[in-house]
Amino acid sequence: MKDIIVTSADISLFHVAARELGGACQWWRIADFNGLSDPDLGWVETVLTLKIPGIVSESSSGLPDDVGQ
Repeated sequence: MKDIIVTSADISLFHVAARELGGACQWWRIADFNGLSDPDLGWVETVLTLKIPGIVSESSSGLPDDVGQ
């Protein structure tokens, strides 16, 4: 896990997940780690520190385990 600084210029957790975790579908992991429910970052007025979880194995889709069940 690491901490990063984001601003509204980062647009959404989709963008952050693609950059930090290698896949936009993993946005929900960042949201879950930080108590967020919406991937939109437009509400960030100055800066926000987010905790970024570790990268999951390549065999994982990055989607929550309950998706598609």
